[in-house]
Amino acid sequence: MTAVRQDAWSPDDDLILAEVTLRHIREGGTQLGAFEEVGERISRTPAACGFRWNSCVRKRYEEAIQLAKQQRQKRNYLKKQTAVASHVSAVAEQETDSLRSQEQSFGDDAIAIEGVIRYLKQWKSTYGELQRQISRLEKELRLREDELAGLREQNEKLSRDANHAQLDYQSVNDDYKMLIQIMDRARRLTVLNEDEELRPRFKMDANGNLERIE
Repeated sequence: MTAVRQDAWSPDDDLILAEVTLRHIREGGTQLGAFEEVGERISRTPAACGFRWNSCVRKRYEEAIQLAKQQRQKRNYLKKQTAVASHVSAVAEQETDSLRSQEQSFGDDAIAIEGVIRYLKQWKSTYGELQRQISRLEKELRLREDELAGLREQNEKLSRDANHAQLDYQSVNDDYKMLIQIMDRARRLTVLNEDEELRPRFKMDANGNLERIE
């Protein structure tokens, strides 16, 4: 919790302000960050800390400030050197990994080519077998087509024979019906003639009487 105080600064407060500010300068921080940290520790505002530093404390620590700046520069230089060394090491490691990958790739390519050759040989064998199966199937198909053509021809012949038989049957049936009709008429005529022959005949004699004629 920050609060504005009106009382004077104590030597301990100035010492804390100087130590924290110099540490921030040495480590590459900002003075504003230092003033905020000091304000939290001694319950003063960052503005009050900044005003105290610039108006009073800074003058007593000019040499320490220059030394802190030199240490910061040296620190930054070491960081850059470390970063450069890390970068060089990373590049070297990448190159090594790249070479290893290339070597492994060459080996993998050789293995892949051998696999392709084996696959092509297997496919050639499979293709030959498929060609033979296709030839057998085509031959069997031709036989089935010839058999089907023969069955169709036989079916057509049977159909024609069936039609002729149907026509012959119809003709015979018509003749049979006509024969039945003729026989029926002949039977009726025979019955009529027999009836006429069996019917008694009479004639009138001289006296006017009817007498049967045998």
